[in-house]
Amino acid sequence: MLMDFSQILQIIWTISAISLIFLILLHSPKGDGLGGIGGQAQLFTSTKSAEKTLNQITWTLSTIFIAITIILSAGWLNS
Repeated sequence: MLMDFSQILQIIWTISAISLIFLILLHSPKGDGLGGIGGQAQLFTSTKSAEKTLNQITWTLSTIFIAITIILSAGWLNS
């Protein structure tokens, strides 16, 4: 049994949704607490390449998820 294009998109959509859940849970919290008032929290923070890569993957997956959601919900594949 062959799958049509909308079923393949639904599978990709589901995988991207589950992956987004895990990626968002992997992010470190951004709250500075009381240290953010005096700027003390920014003294010791640096942008790590792992966090930057995690952000890029999260943004890419969220863009894919939203694009596939629009395509599937608009019914463009049903015609």
